[in-house]
Amino acid sequence: MDGPEDSTGQPGPADRSHRSSVSSVGARAADVLVYLADDSMVPLAVENLPSLSAHELHRAIREVLQLPDIALDAFALWLVSPLLEVQLKPKHQPYKLGRQWQELLLRFTDAPDDDVAMDEPSLQFRRNVFFPKRRELQIHDKEVLRLLYEEAKGNVLASRYPCDVEDCEALGALVCRVQLGPYQPGQPTACALREKLDSFLPAHLCKRGHGLFAALRGRGAKAGTGEQGLLNAYRRVQEAAGSDGEREASLSPHYRAYLLKCHELPFYGCAFFHGEIDKPAQGFLHRGGRKPVSVAISLDGVHVIDCREKHVLLGLRFQELSWDHTSPEEEESVLWLEFDGDNEGTPVNKLLKIYSKQAELMSSLIEYCIELSQAAEPAASQEAGPTSASGSSPPPHQRPQLRRQGSVVCSRIQHLSTIDYVEEVVKNPPAVQEMQF
Repeated sequence: MDGPEDSTGQPGPADRSHRSSVSSVGARAADVLVYLADDSMVPLAVENLPSLSAHELHRAIREVLQLPDIALDAFALWLVSPLLEVQLKPKHQPYKLGRQWQELLLRFTDAPDDDVAMDEPSLQFRRNVFFPKRRELQIHDKEVLRLLYEEAKGNVLASRYPCDVEDCEALGALVCRVQLGPYQPGQPTACALREKLDSFLPAHLCKRGHGLFAALRGRGAKAGTGEQGLLNAYRRVQEAAGSDGEREASLSPHYRAYLLKCHELPFYGCAFFHGEIDKPAQGFLHRGGRKPVSVAISLDGVHVIDCREKHVLLGLRFQELSWDHTSPEEEESVLWLEFDGDNEGTPVNKLLKIYSKQAELMSSLIEYCIELSQAAEPAASQEAGPTSASGSSPPPHQRPQLRRQGSVVCSRIQHLSTIDYVEEVVKNPPAVQEMQF
């Protein structure tokens, strides 16, 4: 588990099922079940499972699925349970880590002893946290695109990726196109979409009232805003050029369109970690308490997400933050994020305290992502080609992403309880201090 390439986090609802990845173990051979993003299984008969590395299993999966070479970088093996997620390094031995699972749970989670004793991980083939989005744009293989699409769709439907309603409808419309085929006027109707709305939209957008009014509404007359908005977006899904049969058979453009839409989400492709933050003091007694959050870390930065409200509380690029962590030996395990802000118009430094037994892992992942991003900058510059002439506008993909006012992906710093301070600047320091670094 030690090292920056380990990524652990909080599983989504689709992962919350106890299932074993080792169906039989003999003296030499075992049948290993590897789960894909669509919850299908890849059975592998392997020799010497206890000594088999993640790299060797990865190669076996690619051979069975007949995936191209880019899948080596695009995907990684993960151990996933309802309590913990771990992205494996190529050198890791999944079987041995599985045998140490309870130790990992005790070290990195606050789960009760009974839950720890019952928990069992499954082996999953999922997107590699360290795979850059710019390389994802270069993928043309249909099966690789499908696997990435299925994983992204699962994260959207589980609300792990918070999305505005308009974006949820646009993404749901692409799922309609994949599952139902090209839009045909009058088929499906909004009422027909209502029956399986949770296959296209996150659960919180599918909720309806109960009782008499819900019963009357269920009889029919008008479709709700969710299904009507979804239907309108479904109508607008563009089809690729070609014959009707070719358009119906080719799903790759729609997989790609879904992924491109997800690329607009600043936390796409991240690793999730569970934590808690202090609530701002409220009421006459100034009571606070703590709020559960997900900490999403990717090559693009760090995002703190409100698990209940399903919106971003804080989003920072790496160049906008400083960080540190305190170990359990010193005090409660905490990840500290420091960033610039203001307090009643005065520029201040803000400190956010995230309580989590995974603070050490988050700190290591931030450091490693920064190293990877810095190493990738020269390569990205070469791919971009010569710089444009002075005064010309940058290419569309380099424009800053515009956000809707009140978007769920915008920071809500006013909802955070932070420690604010002003860093003192020493005027005319002694010559000796000027030499210090």
